[in-house]
Amino acid sequence: MTISIEVCDHIATVTLNRTEAMNALDPESVEQLHAIWRQISSDSDIRVVILTGAGDRSFCTGADLKKTQPPSETFAELHFGSVRPTPSLATLQTGKPVIGAINGFALGGGLELALQCDIRIASDGAKFGLPEVCIGSIPGAGGTQRIVRAIGQSDAMLMLLTGARIDAQEALRIGLVSRVVTPSALMETAMSIARQIAANAPLAVAAVKRLATVGREIPLTAGLELEQQSFGILRNSEDRLEGRSAFAEKRKPVFKGK
Repeated sequence: MTISIEVCDHIATVTLNRTEAMNALDPESVEQLHAIWRQISSDSDIRVVILTGAGDRSFCTGADLKKTQPPSETFAELHFGSVRPTPSLATLQTGKPVIGAINGFALGGGLELALQCDIRIASDGAKFGLPEVCIGSIPGAGGTQRIVRAIGQSDAMLMLLTGARIDAQEALRIGLVSRVVTPSALMETAMSIARQIAANAPLAVAAVKRLATVGREIPLTAGLELEQQSFGILRNSEDRLEGRSAFAEKRKPVFKGK
């Protein structure tokens, strides 16, 4: 497999491993990612995900243009016919928190993949860009939509319209990443954050991710109402009762996701 997954202590580490192609994604890799995301979503033992690229040169450089050719079917056939199209990178979904450990280049679809992570940590040599306009195309896996939501209109448009690359410090300045660390500290930093998340109540973590994600798309009043509903749903969960008991007894809680 060109993508590996390792699970330890409730943390799944997913690694893009096509170093010979700068971890670019071919159709088979995208299929694998979707299968792994389904596995992660259905495995109650997994509480948090770290996504990274093998090696130190590249997180992901997007689509492998040598292996990604225009389909022979018409657009109508792909959407309404019996042909099953390759799943889109834009539709990867899981309710589990995802941390992107970005080592090296995150370009095109690679940056679009990173934008689907809830938290992004970069090595100090990382480079980011959406260069599609430079080759007569546009981002096709959510880039035009997610980057504006991630960093705001002006900085997003600067990247989208020029296709220029930015370095890790600029990515930190505009809020594209949360931290910049040395390459040797990248995975341990991501793992430290993952451990903190994994130690928290799984149902509460899932609720927070869902509320924060949905809340960006709906009016504030609707978001506040949804938050109150979720608060009420979790009120009598076993984990919430365990958290209160552990606080009173001055011990660490043992959460079971119930």
